[in-house]
Amino acid sequence: MEQQYLTVTALTKYLKRKFDADPYLERVYLTGEISNFRLRPNAHQYFSLKDDGAKISAIMFKSAFQKLKFQPKEGMKVLLVGRISLYESGGSYQIYVEHMEPDGVGALYQALAELREKLGKEGLFEGPKKILPRYPKRIAVVTSPSGAVIRDIITTVKRRYPIAQLVLFPTLVQGDQAADDIVRNIHRIEELGTFDTMIIGRGGGSIEDLWPFNEERVARAIYLAKTPVISSVGHETDVTIADMVADVRAATPTAAAELAVPVLNEELLKIKDRQTRLEQSFLYQLQQKNERYQRLKNSYVFKQPDRLYEGQTIKLDRITQRLIQSMETVYHQKQRTAQEIIAQFRQQTPQGQIREGQQQLKYLSQSLHDRMEQYMKDKEKQFTSAVQQLDLLSPLKIMGRGYSYTTKEQQVIKSVNELQPKEKIQIHYVDGIVDTVIEKITPTEEE
Repeated sequence: MEQQYLTVTALTKYLKRKFDADPYLERVYLTGEISNFRLRPNAHQYFSLKDDGAKISAIMFKSAFQKLKFQPKEGMKVLLVGRISLYESGGSYQIYVEHMEPDGVGALYQALAELREKLGKEGLFEGPKKILPRYPKRIAVVTSPSGAVIRDIITTVKRRYPIAQLVLFPTLVQGDQAADDIVRNIHRIEELGTFDTMIIGRGGGSIEDLWPFNEERVARAIYLAKTPVISSVGHETDVTIADMVADVRAATPTAAAELAVPVLNEELLKIKDRQTRLEQSFLYQLQQKNERYQRLKNSYVFKQPDRLYEGQTIKLDRITQRLIQSMETVYHQKQRTAQEIIAQFRQQTPQGQIREGQQQLKYLSQSLHDRMEQYMKDKEKQFTSAVQQLDLLSPLKIMGRGYSYTTKEQQVIKSVNELQPKEKIQIHYVDGIVDTVIEKITPTEEE
């Protein structure tokens, strides 16, 4: 018998039919840890689910992934619901995830915590809160028209402040379409722009029932609303994201109505009380002004007006006296200054300079004359002393004592060696000259 061989494609198709036909694999509930998860925006998500002993590939289509109320993360333990099938091209089996939620914590609670963290980081909870108007004229109510909420609000407002106008915007407060309906009515109220206050509320319920008020788009619509918003969702223990974003949170619809409007009778009593106080204050002020008028009327200022200026007159006289004294002091100072300037000016005139120059010339001439006389006397003394010294050194003085000197041809003879016999010589005496002829020369013998 010849063996028949199958193609890989045929075998894979056979196995896929087995997987798809198995009723146990049609809907499988798995628990495990997410692995190899990389968020692909606006696309199908591929990851793995594993535990300590095995791992399976998983795929979650875009339509199913968009319904998740939380953000899957690497390593998160989750609960999966899906079907097991074979991927023919790769020959591997995998789970096609239809629903997923965190293991141990409900998906809604997980999504609520993540959204709170996200909006908190953006500052929606800590943003500036608008102040509720004290006396609103028109109040918009966003709630179900058939619930107890609107009845409680209408009853409370009519009892407390019947002059306010309530306008109901019928809204779905539960279900998949509720969030969009809430946002739509908030936008309608903002577009009208004629409301002083907005109340958003519904009765109590489970977290699933209240979930539309935890949607991100509802929170952002409340945050961006220019009309002050009062949120009253669920019971006092229920706190939704809408409550945290709103300007004021009320525990119940009745409390929301009480926060929105005052008590008219109390306000009228306050107005009456303030009117009475204003009248009393006005009468008191009128009495005070009248008493002051009477005091002023009886004052000496009106009876004796001259007395009003007595003090000013005395003050004026004193000021005038001080002014006169100051003027005199200034005048004398200026006069002295002028005299000093005139004296300086006179010293600077040509006549004064000439007189000063003449005096200086006279002084210098006398000084020069005295110096010349003294100089002549000093020179005369020097001359007399020099004459006396010359006289002492004069040859005539020596010749007067019997000395003489001999010359030959106008030359003084100092030695007999300069003479010859029969030569003519002249002998000079103090009182005359003797011409003579040498007869004999007798030299002096050396010792």
